[in-house]
Amino acid sequence: MSSEMVSASVSDRAQGGRRLLWMALAILPLLGGCGSSEPPGPTVNLPPGSVQGAGDPQRAAVIETSYAFANPQTLVGRPAEAARAVANYEYLATDIPQSPDWYTFSPLVGVELRKGLTEVRNAVGIAPSAPAQSVVNALYAAMRALNANDVEAARRALQPPLFIGGGEATLSRLSNLPRLPQAAYATSLAARELDRSTPLPAM
Repeated sequence: MSSEMVSASVSDRAQGGRRLLWMALAILPLLGGCGSSEPPGPTVNLPPGSVQGAGDPQRAAVIETSYAFANPQTLVGRPAEAARAVANYEYLATDIPQSPDWYTFSPLVGVELRKGLTEVRNAVGIAPSAPAQSVVNALYAAMRALNANDVEAARRALQPPLFIGGGEATLSRLSNLPRLPQAAYATSLAARELDRSTPLPAM
């Protein structure tokens, strides 16, 4: 074999090696992404005093929302109770899908709660892009104001950009929540999972 042929063969192998190296470098970031989990979503907390006494606020949120959305007639004309139910739904729909506190729950619960969140927000007039924590805080502020017979303070708590229609319109919607079937289904699932994961008392 001539020296020219040998040189050409060596050059081809070198070029091939460089191409393989560049391909490997291009693929590495993709491989790294496959092994990483999605970043967690925004966290949300219930405000202090969300449950009376020494009860568990997470458990109370599940029980109360499942009852409220299964029985919307009990909220008619009671905007304070409706505000609490909607605030608790916002909390559950954000927290259950990602918090380790709910590790015993079926993943289906979080999926169904997220589906129902659009339904709930549309019924109340909550902006689609509103941060969950801001919504929870505002609804609890409105609830406390209504319980203190301070309707004007409740209106001020429910203003744009979080609440599209403003305070008066939002209070009217809270006083007349329609039946929300997806939210009712999702909260009933959460209640069943809570019952299933709660240990029975010792005999």
